[in-house]
Amino acid sequence: MKRQTVFTLLIIAFVLSFFVTPLGDFSKIQLNRIFATSPTIIKAEKRGRISDYDWNLKDSNWNIFNFQEAKGSVVFITFWTSWHMPSQAQLKDVQYLFDTYGDRIKFYVITNEERAPVELFMEKEGYTFPVTYQIIGEPSPISLLKPPGSYVIDKKGSIVIHQNAIADWDNDKVDRLFDQLLTE
Repeated sequence: MKRQTVFTLLIIAFVLSFFVTPLGDFSKIQLNRIFATSPTIIKAEKRGRISDYDWNLKDSNWNIFNFQEAKGSVVFITFWTSWHMPSQAQLKDVQYLFDTYGDRIKFYVITNEERAPVELFMEKEGYTFPVTYQIIGEPSPISLLKPPGSYVIDKKGSIVIHQNAIADWDNDKVDRLFDQLLTE
């Protein structure tokens, strides 16, 4: 075989590995992380506000609770699923946020999946943030975003971040924002 043919076959094999091997899944997750940008902070005069916190959810033990508990707190909400690669790519940053702010910010890492696959995924990946389960059909005070959509809500109920795509949450801009929101 000619050298160019061998090189072409190697390139084809490499590209195919992205579609049919675990290496491909790992690589796609890493590419999602690399190309994620910092979330956009909404200017104060353009922020929407949550007027009603009445929203029933389930905690990791499958007990129903009301989102009313978040009223008056800084809140981080993200929607995810264990099988969705952009969600998987973002969860490392969510873990960082939880490790850094978990005792001062309310975290709602919301999925609409059943418990078994979520618990298996969490154990496999070593994540410790609390998982919240959405109750399908339950009315919510915010628009339910497609994974990996996220919100940051301040103590007064203003929506500070409304992110519809994967974001880089592990950066100085986000840390400064959270520190500011916590002191307000």
